[in-house]
Amino acid sequence: MNSAVPALTPTTRALAWCLHLLIVGLLALAAGRAVTGERPHTGWIITASVLCGLVYAAGPVLPGVRGSRRTAALWLTTVGACWLMLLALTPDAVWMAFPLYFLQLHLLSRRTGLVAVFTTAAAAIVGFAAHQSSFGPAMAIGPALGAAVAVAVVWGYQALYRESEHRRRLIEELTATRADLAAAQHTAGVLAERDRLAREIHDTLAQGLSSIQLLLRAAERALPRAPEIATRYIDQARQAAVDNLAEARRFVAALTPPALEGTTLAGALERLCTTISARHRLIARFHLTGAPAQFTTAHEVALLRIAQSALANTVQHAEATVADVTLSSGGGHVVLAILDNGCGFDPVRLPSPDPETGGFELAAMRARAQALGGTLSIESAPGHGTALTVQLPLTPPADTELEARL
Repeated sequence: MNSAVPALTPTTRALAWCLHLLIVGLLALAAGRAVTGERPHTGWIITASVLCGLVYAAGPVLPGVRGSRRTAALWLTTVGACWLMLLALTPDAVWMAFPLYFLQLHLLSRRTGLVAVFTTAAAAIVGFAAHQSSFGPAMAIGPALGAAVAVAVVWGYQALYRESEHRRRLIEELTATRADLAAAQHTAGVLAERDRLAREIHDTLAQGLSSIQLLLRAAERALPRAPEIATRYIDQARQAAVDNLAEARRFVAALTPPALEGTTLAGALERLCTTISARHRLIARFHLTGAPAQFTTAHEVALLRIAQSALANTVQHAEATVADVTLSSGGGHVVLAILDNGCGFDPVRLPSPDPETGGFELAAMRARAQALGGTLSIESAPGHGTALTVQLPLTPPADTELEARL
C-alpha cells in the first residue's frame, strides 16, 4: 500500500529527534560495553553498531522514505537486518527493539506495522534467550511490554492526529463558508441598495423631470399668445425642480419623503392631488373613507410613492381629465384606489420595460406592494379608463418593513 506519511509537525519533529538520539545512544552503549567488558567479537560488534547507525542515518535524508510505504519498508528491512546481526553478537542490542517498534508503527501501514512489531519482539526474545542459553517468562516480559506500549502510544497519537486534521478541515470549511456568506451578504446589500435607488429615482427624479418637461412644453406653446400663462408654467416647473431636488436629497439619505413631514398620509395624498391639478390638465380629487387610521412609515412611504407614480402615468399616458384617489382602511387592511377616465390600455399587452422608453412603473409599484405583503391589481381596457388598487395588510412582515421603507 503506497501512501504518503503524515507531514511532520513541531511536536512530531521533536519526538523524531528524541528517537534519533535514543537509537544513537543504544548503539553507542552496545559498542562501549563491548570495549569495556572485553566481550568476544568486540571488533565485529563495533562494526555492526557503526553499520547499523549509518544505515539508520541514511533514512531521514532519503526523500522516498517519507514519500511511500514501500520505500520505508525497504529501509526498515535493511535497518532490521543490521540490528539482527548486532543482536547475534551481543545481548545489549535487545534494547534497540523498543525504538524500532516506533519506527515500524509510524512508517508502515497499521497491519504491516503490527506484524513488524510482533516479529521484532519475537526476535528480541529469542536473541536474548540465546545469549543467556536459557529461557524464562521474565525474558519475554520486557520486549512484549515494550511492544504493547509502543502500539498504544503510536495508535493513540494517530487517532489524535486524525481528529486534529478533521477539526482543521472543519475550521477551514467554516472560514470559507463565513467568507462566502459575507460576500453573499455584501452582494445582497449592494443589490438591495441598487433596487432602492432605482425605485426612488423612478418615483421621484424620473417623474419630476417628466412633469418639468410637460410644464416647459406647455409654457413653450403658450408663450407666443399668452406670456403670463407661460410664466406661470415656468414658475410651476421651477417649483417642481425645487421639490425634486429635495426628494433627491432625502432618498439619498434614506429619510422620510418631504411630502410626509408634518402631516398624515391622507394629507400628503390630498396635497399631491392639489399639486397635480395645478400643474397639469387633470383634475385629481382625493377621497378618504372609513375612520382615520395610523399607518407605519413603511405603509405611508409605499402608498405615497405608488400614488405619485400612478398619477404621473395618468398625466403622461392616459389623456384623462379626472382622476379620483381614494384611501380607505378596515378589516386589518389599507386600500389605495386610483381611478381615471383616460384612454385605458390592455394590461396583457404591456410592452417590456426598456431603459430608453421606460415602462418600469408597474413593476416598481408592484414590488413596493409585495415588499409589505400586499397586492396590486389593475383593471383597464382601451377607451374605458384605468382602475389601480393597492391592498396592504396593516401589520407587514417584520423582515420586509425596513425594505419597503427604503
